[in-house]
Amino acid sequence: MTNTYGDGISCQVPTMNITPYVTRTGSWMDPYEDYYLDPVYNNLDANDDSVPDNPGEILFMKPTRTGQKSNQNINLGFSATMSFSLNRDAQRKCQEAATLHNQYRAQLTANKRLDFELARLKNCGQLMKDGITFHPRSPYASICADVVVNNVNKINDHKHSLPVVPTGDASTLKDISIGSSSSSDVSKD
Repeated sequence: MTNTYGDGISCQVPTMNITPYVTRTGSWMDPYEDYYLDPVYNNLDANDDSVPDNPGEILFMKPTRTGQKSNQNINLGFSATMSFSLNRDAQRKCQEAATLHNQYRAQLTANKRLDFELARLKNCGQLMKDGITFHPRSPYASICADVVVNNVNKINDHKHSLPVVPTGDASTLKDISIGSSSSSDVSKD
């Protein structure tokens, strides 16, 4: 068996194969005859001349068993084969390479995830600073839901209307204040 990890890394591992088997054999003879007829000859020698009186005469046919039979064999069992590498050092190095490769791929995945999250944070933050957000009921509002924008020192463009100051001497201008700052001298002669 060979395990493949990608980038050309593949390691062979020890294997054990167990194969159960059932075999059956049968043997027989054709044509099948369980008995045959054996002739019984007349061996009568009435005149004692050592020659049968009626040579070749068949008295009767005697059935004789042939002993012919069918043979059946059934074998049950299993065979086992074990294969293993003779170079254990090469196998160990291949397994180390596979482990390092898996760690490398996991780190690449973590880096890609970090890049994705940082890009999401940057884009969502910039859009929030610009005043652009998804509607709260939008299915995409959750994309930027966990982004918080802090320390924003940008003031949006806006206009203020200032009251018209009546013309007069410079002493009246000393008491006019603008915004939240304290009274200041606008002009001094």
